[in-house]
Amino acid sequence: MPETPKPVIPQRAPYAQALSPGEYHWCACGRSKTQPFCDGSHAGTAFTPLQFSVGPKDGVVWLCGCKHSRRKPFCDGRHNKLK
Repeated sequence: MPETPKPVIPQRAPYAQALSPGEYHWCACGRSKTQPFCDGSHAGTAFTPLQFSVGPKDGVVWLCGCKHSRRKPFCDGRHNKLK
């Protein structure tokens, strides 16, 4: 059985983002140069970006920077448990 690909870890902390209401694409592969958002760097990999919405009352959101959150695209603190 093939091994599940692992994302690149661009940083071991969340990205605090004050976003306007709308749709966004979070980078799942960790290769994007525009972290935490997708720039298409996942092309040719098994990864796809994750679309998410921000509402008018969301304010600042904390997006996962380590790519291991169980609440993707939002941080759940798993970066504190990575080796």
